[in-house]
Amino acid sequence: MTKRIECIENTRRCVVKIGSALLTRDGSGLDTEAMSSWVEQIAAIRKSGIEVVLVSSGSVAEGISRMGWERRPTSLYKLQAAAAIGQAGLIQAYQSFFEKHGLQTAQVLLTHDDLSNRRRYLNARSTLKTLLSLRTIPIVNENDTVSFDEIRFGDNDTLGALVGNLVDAELLIILTDQQGLYDSDPRQNEQAQFIHDDDAMNAKLLAFAGDAGTDVGTGGMRTKVMAAQRAARSGCATIIASGREENVLGRIMNKEALGTFLHAGREPLVARKQWIANQLKPQGQLLIDQGAEKALNEAGRSLLPVGVVKVTGDFERGDVVECTSLQGAILAKGLVNYSSAECVIIKGLSSRAIRDVLGYVDEEEIIHRDNLVIL
Repeated sequence: MTKRIECIENTRRCVVKIGSALLTRDGSGLDTEAMSSWVEQIAAIRKSGIEVVLVSSGSVAEGISRMGWERRPTSLYKLQAAAAIGQAGLIQAYQSFFEKHGLQTAQVLLTHDDLSNRRRYLNARSTLKTLLSLRTIPIVNENDTVSFDEIRFGDNDTLGALVGNLVDAELLIILTDQQGLYDSDPRQNEQAQFIHDDDAMNAKLLAFAGDAGTDVGTGGMRTKVMAAQRAARSGCATIIASGREENVLGRIMNKEALGTFLHAGREPLVARKQWIANQLKPQGQLLIDQGAEKALNEAGRSLLPVGVVKVTGDFERGDVVECTSLQGAILAKGLVNYSSAECVIIKGLSSRAIRDVLGYVDEEEIIHRDNLVIL
């Protein structure tokens, strides 16, 4: 049995993400015919006993279309205005289509700030799971009307992966305007080879992936691969497929080999470490030496001051920071026990020396292994 078939047979909850270019016919307004078809397919999946969360782009693009603007604005406030204008029409359209199949929808708008706060993260998780238990179709979008650069997810591929983490989904399906992932850009290379399946954590995939092909959305194939990697940390597989394929969702759930299947390839992280790895934005970086790298990767130890070479960023105790190798690779993320100013003072020292230079000791470790996630 292939990993794709095994995954689909074991799927009890899935997340479907639909991008802006698909939903709005590359920015010319909502494609209601296509929306009706996707809704019909989602309804069939739900009626088969599988719970579905829909992550939908399109509010900004729909707002731009309604306002008659010829191109996507660069002003943050105009983008927020477009989202406010377009969101109403987007949800109204979805609700009318789902009602025809006897299903109730629920609108959920999130910002990264919602998920970086542990209490609000747990509240969002509980709300989504309650909505699913009520047999509704939660429709999730980034809250573009209040988001600003520091708290934006940046694209709904990332949001789809985070929602998959939130609800413990087994499968994330990303519908796009491409057939899936190639080893090079098929628009520029006729010899590009299609990738049918791979491990989501394969580092080569990011090298294959490109950026967005239109100015309607903010994502691209690279963000889809990164989303698959985020999803994999919670044991969730990802399928990237063309939303323009006839009955694409139904055929995927019937185990047809459409699109690119990226399997998790690892045991899921415990819930708290999923939150650290996926929901929190790093506030700084700690460059670590080879000894510390080996201790983290091979021995599962905490990060001690002696292994830190350089401190970058402005962070406080309890913030999340990245641990990077001397070659610049991101090795881990964790909740730091000391501020950036304190880390600068104690870096390279033994734990016994912390009290001598700071006058106090909060913890012997800069990051305790219980608060550290190896990436």
